[in-house]
Amino acid sequence: MDRYREEQLRRFEDFVDRRLKPDLVRAIAERDKVFEQQKIYSDLKRNIENLEKNGVTSLRSLVNLGSEVYVQSEVPDTRYIFVDVGLGFHVEFTWSEALDFISVKEPRLAKQIEEYTQLIASIKAQIKLVCEGIRELLQLQSE
Repeated sequence: MDRYREEQLRRFEDFVDRRLKPDLVRAIAERDKVFEQQKIYSDLKRNIENLEKNGVTSLRSLVNLGSEVYVQSEVPDTRYIFVDVGLGFHVEFTWSEALDFISVKEPRLAKQIEEYTQLIASIKAQIKLVCEGIRELLQLQSE
């Protein structure tokens, strides 16, 4: 019977280490990506609102070309902007169209964050449950 308990203990530990912990890390990373998207859209919304409020029709800006190499650029007409709509696609929008798109996108991102948060809580609960089972097996072994 002692050997059986040791085998169960090893299987529980393997399940936590090889399945649950990597799943937890993956879920947290995915939720962080959605948080980053949410921040980008929020910043874009704020910038568009500032452009509208100040009546900006042209601007100068630094653009990141990659590897932290920047170039100064001039935008002669700010009425249209390109927005990343996902899957590598960018769509040209007017300011109002972009704000409409963002108002649809933000609730979807919030829902995704909530789903990932629930998944993370579920995985943590499973880890706690398995650890409790391990603890019980260890107490049985000491008796």
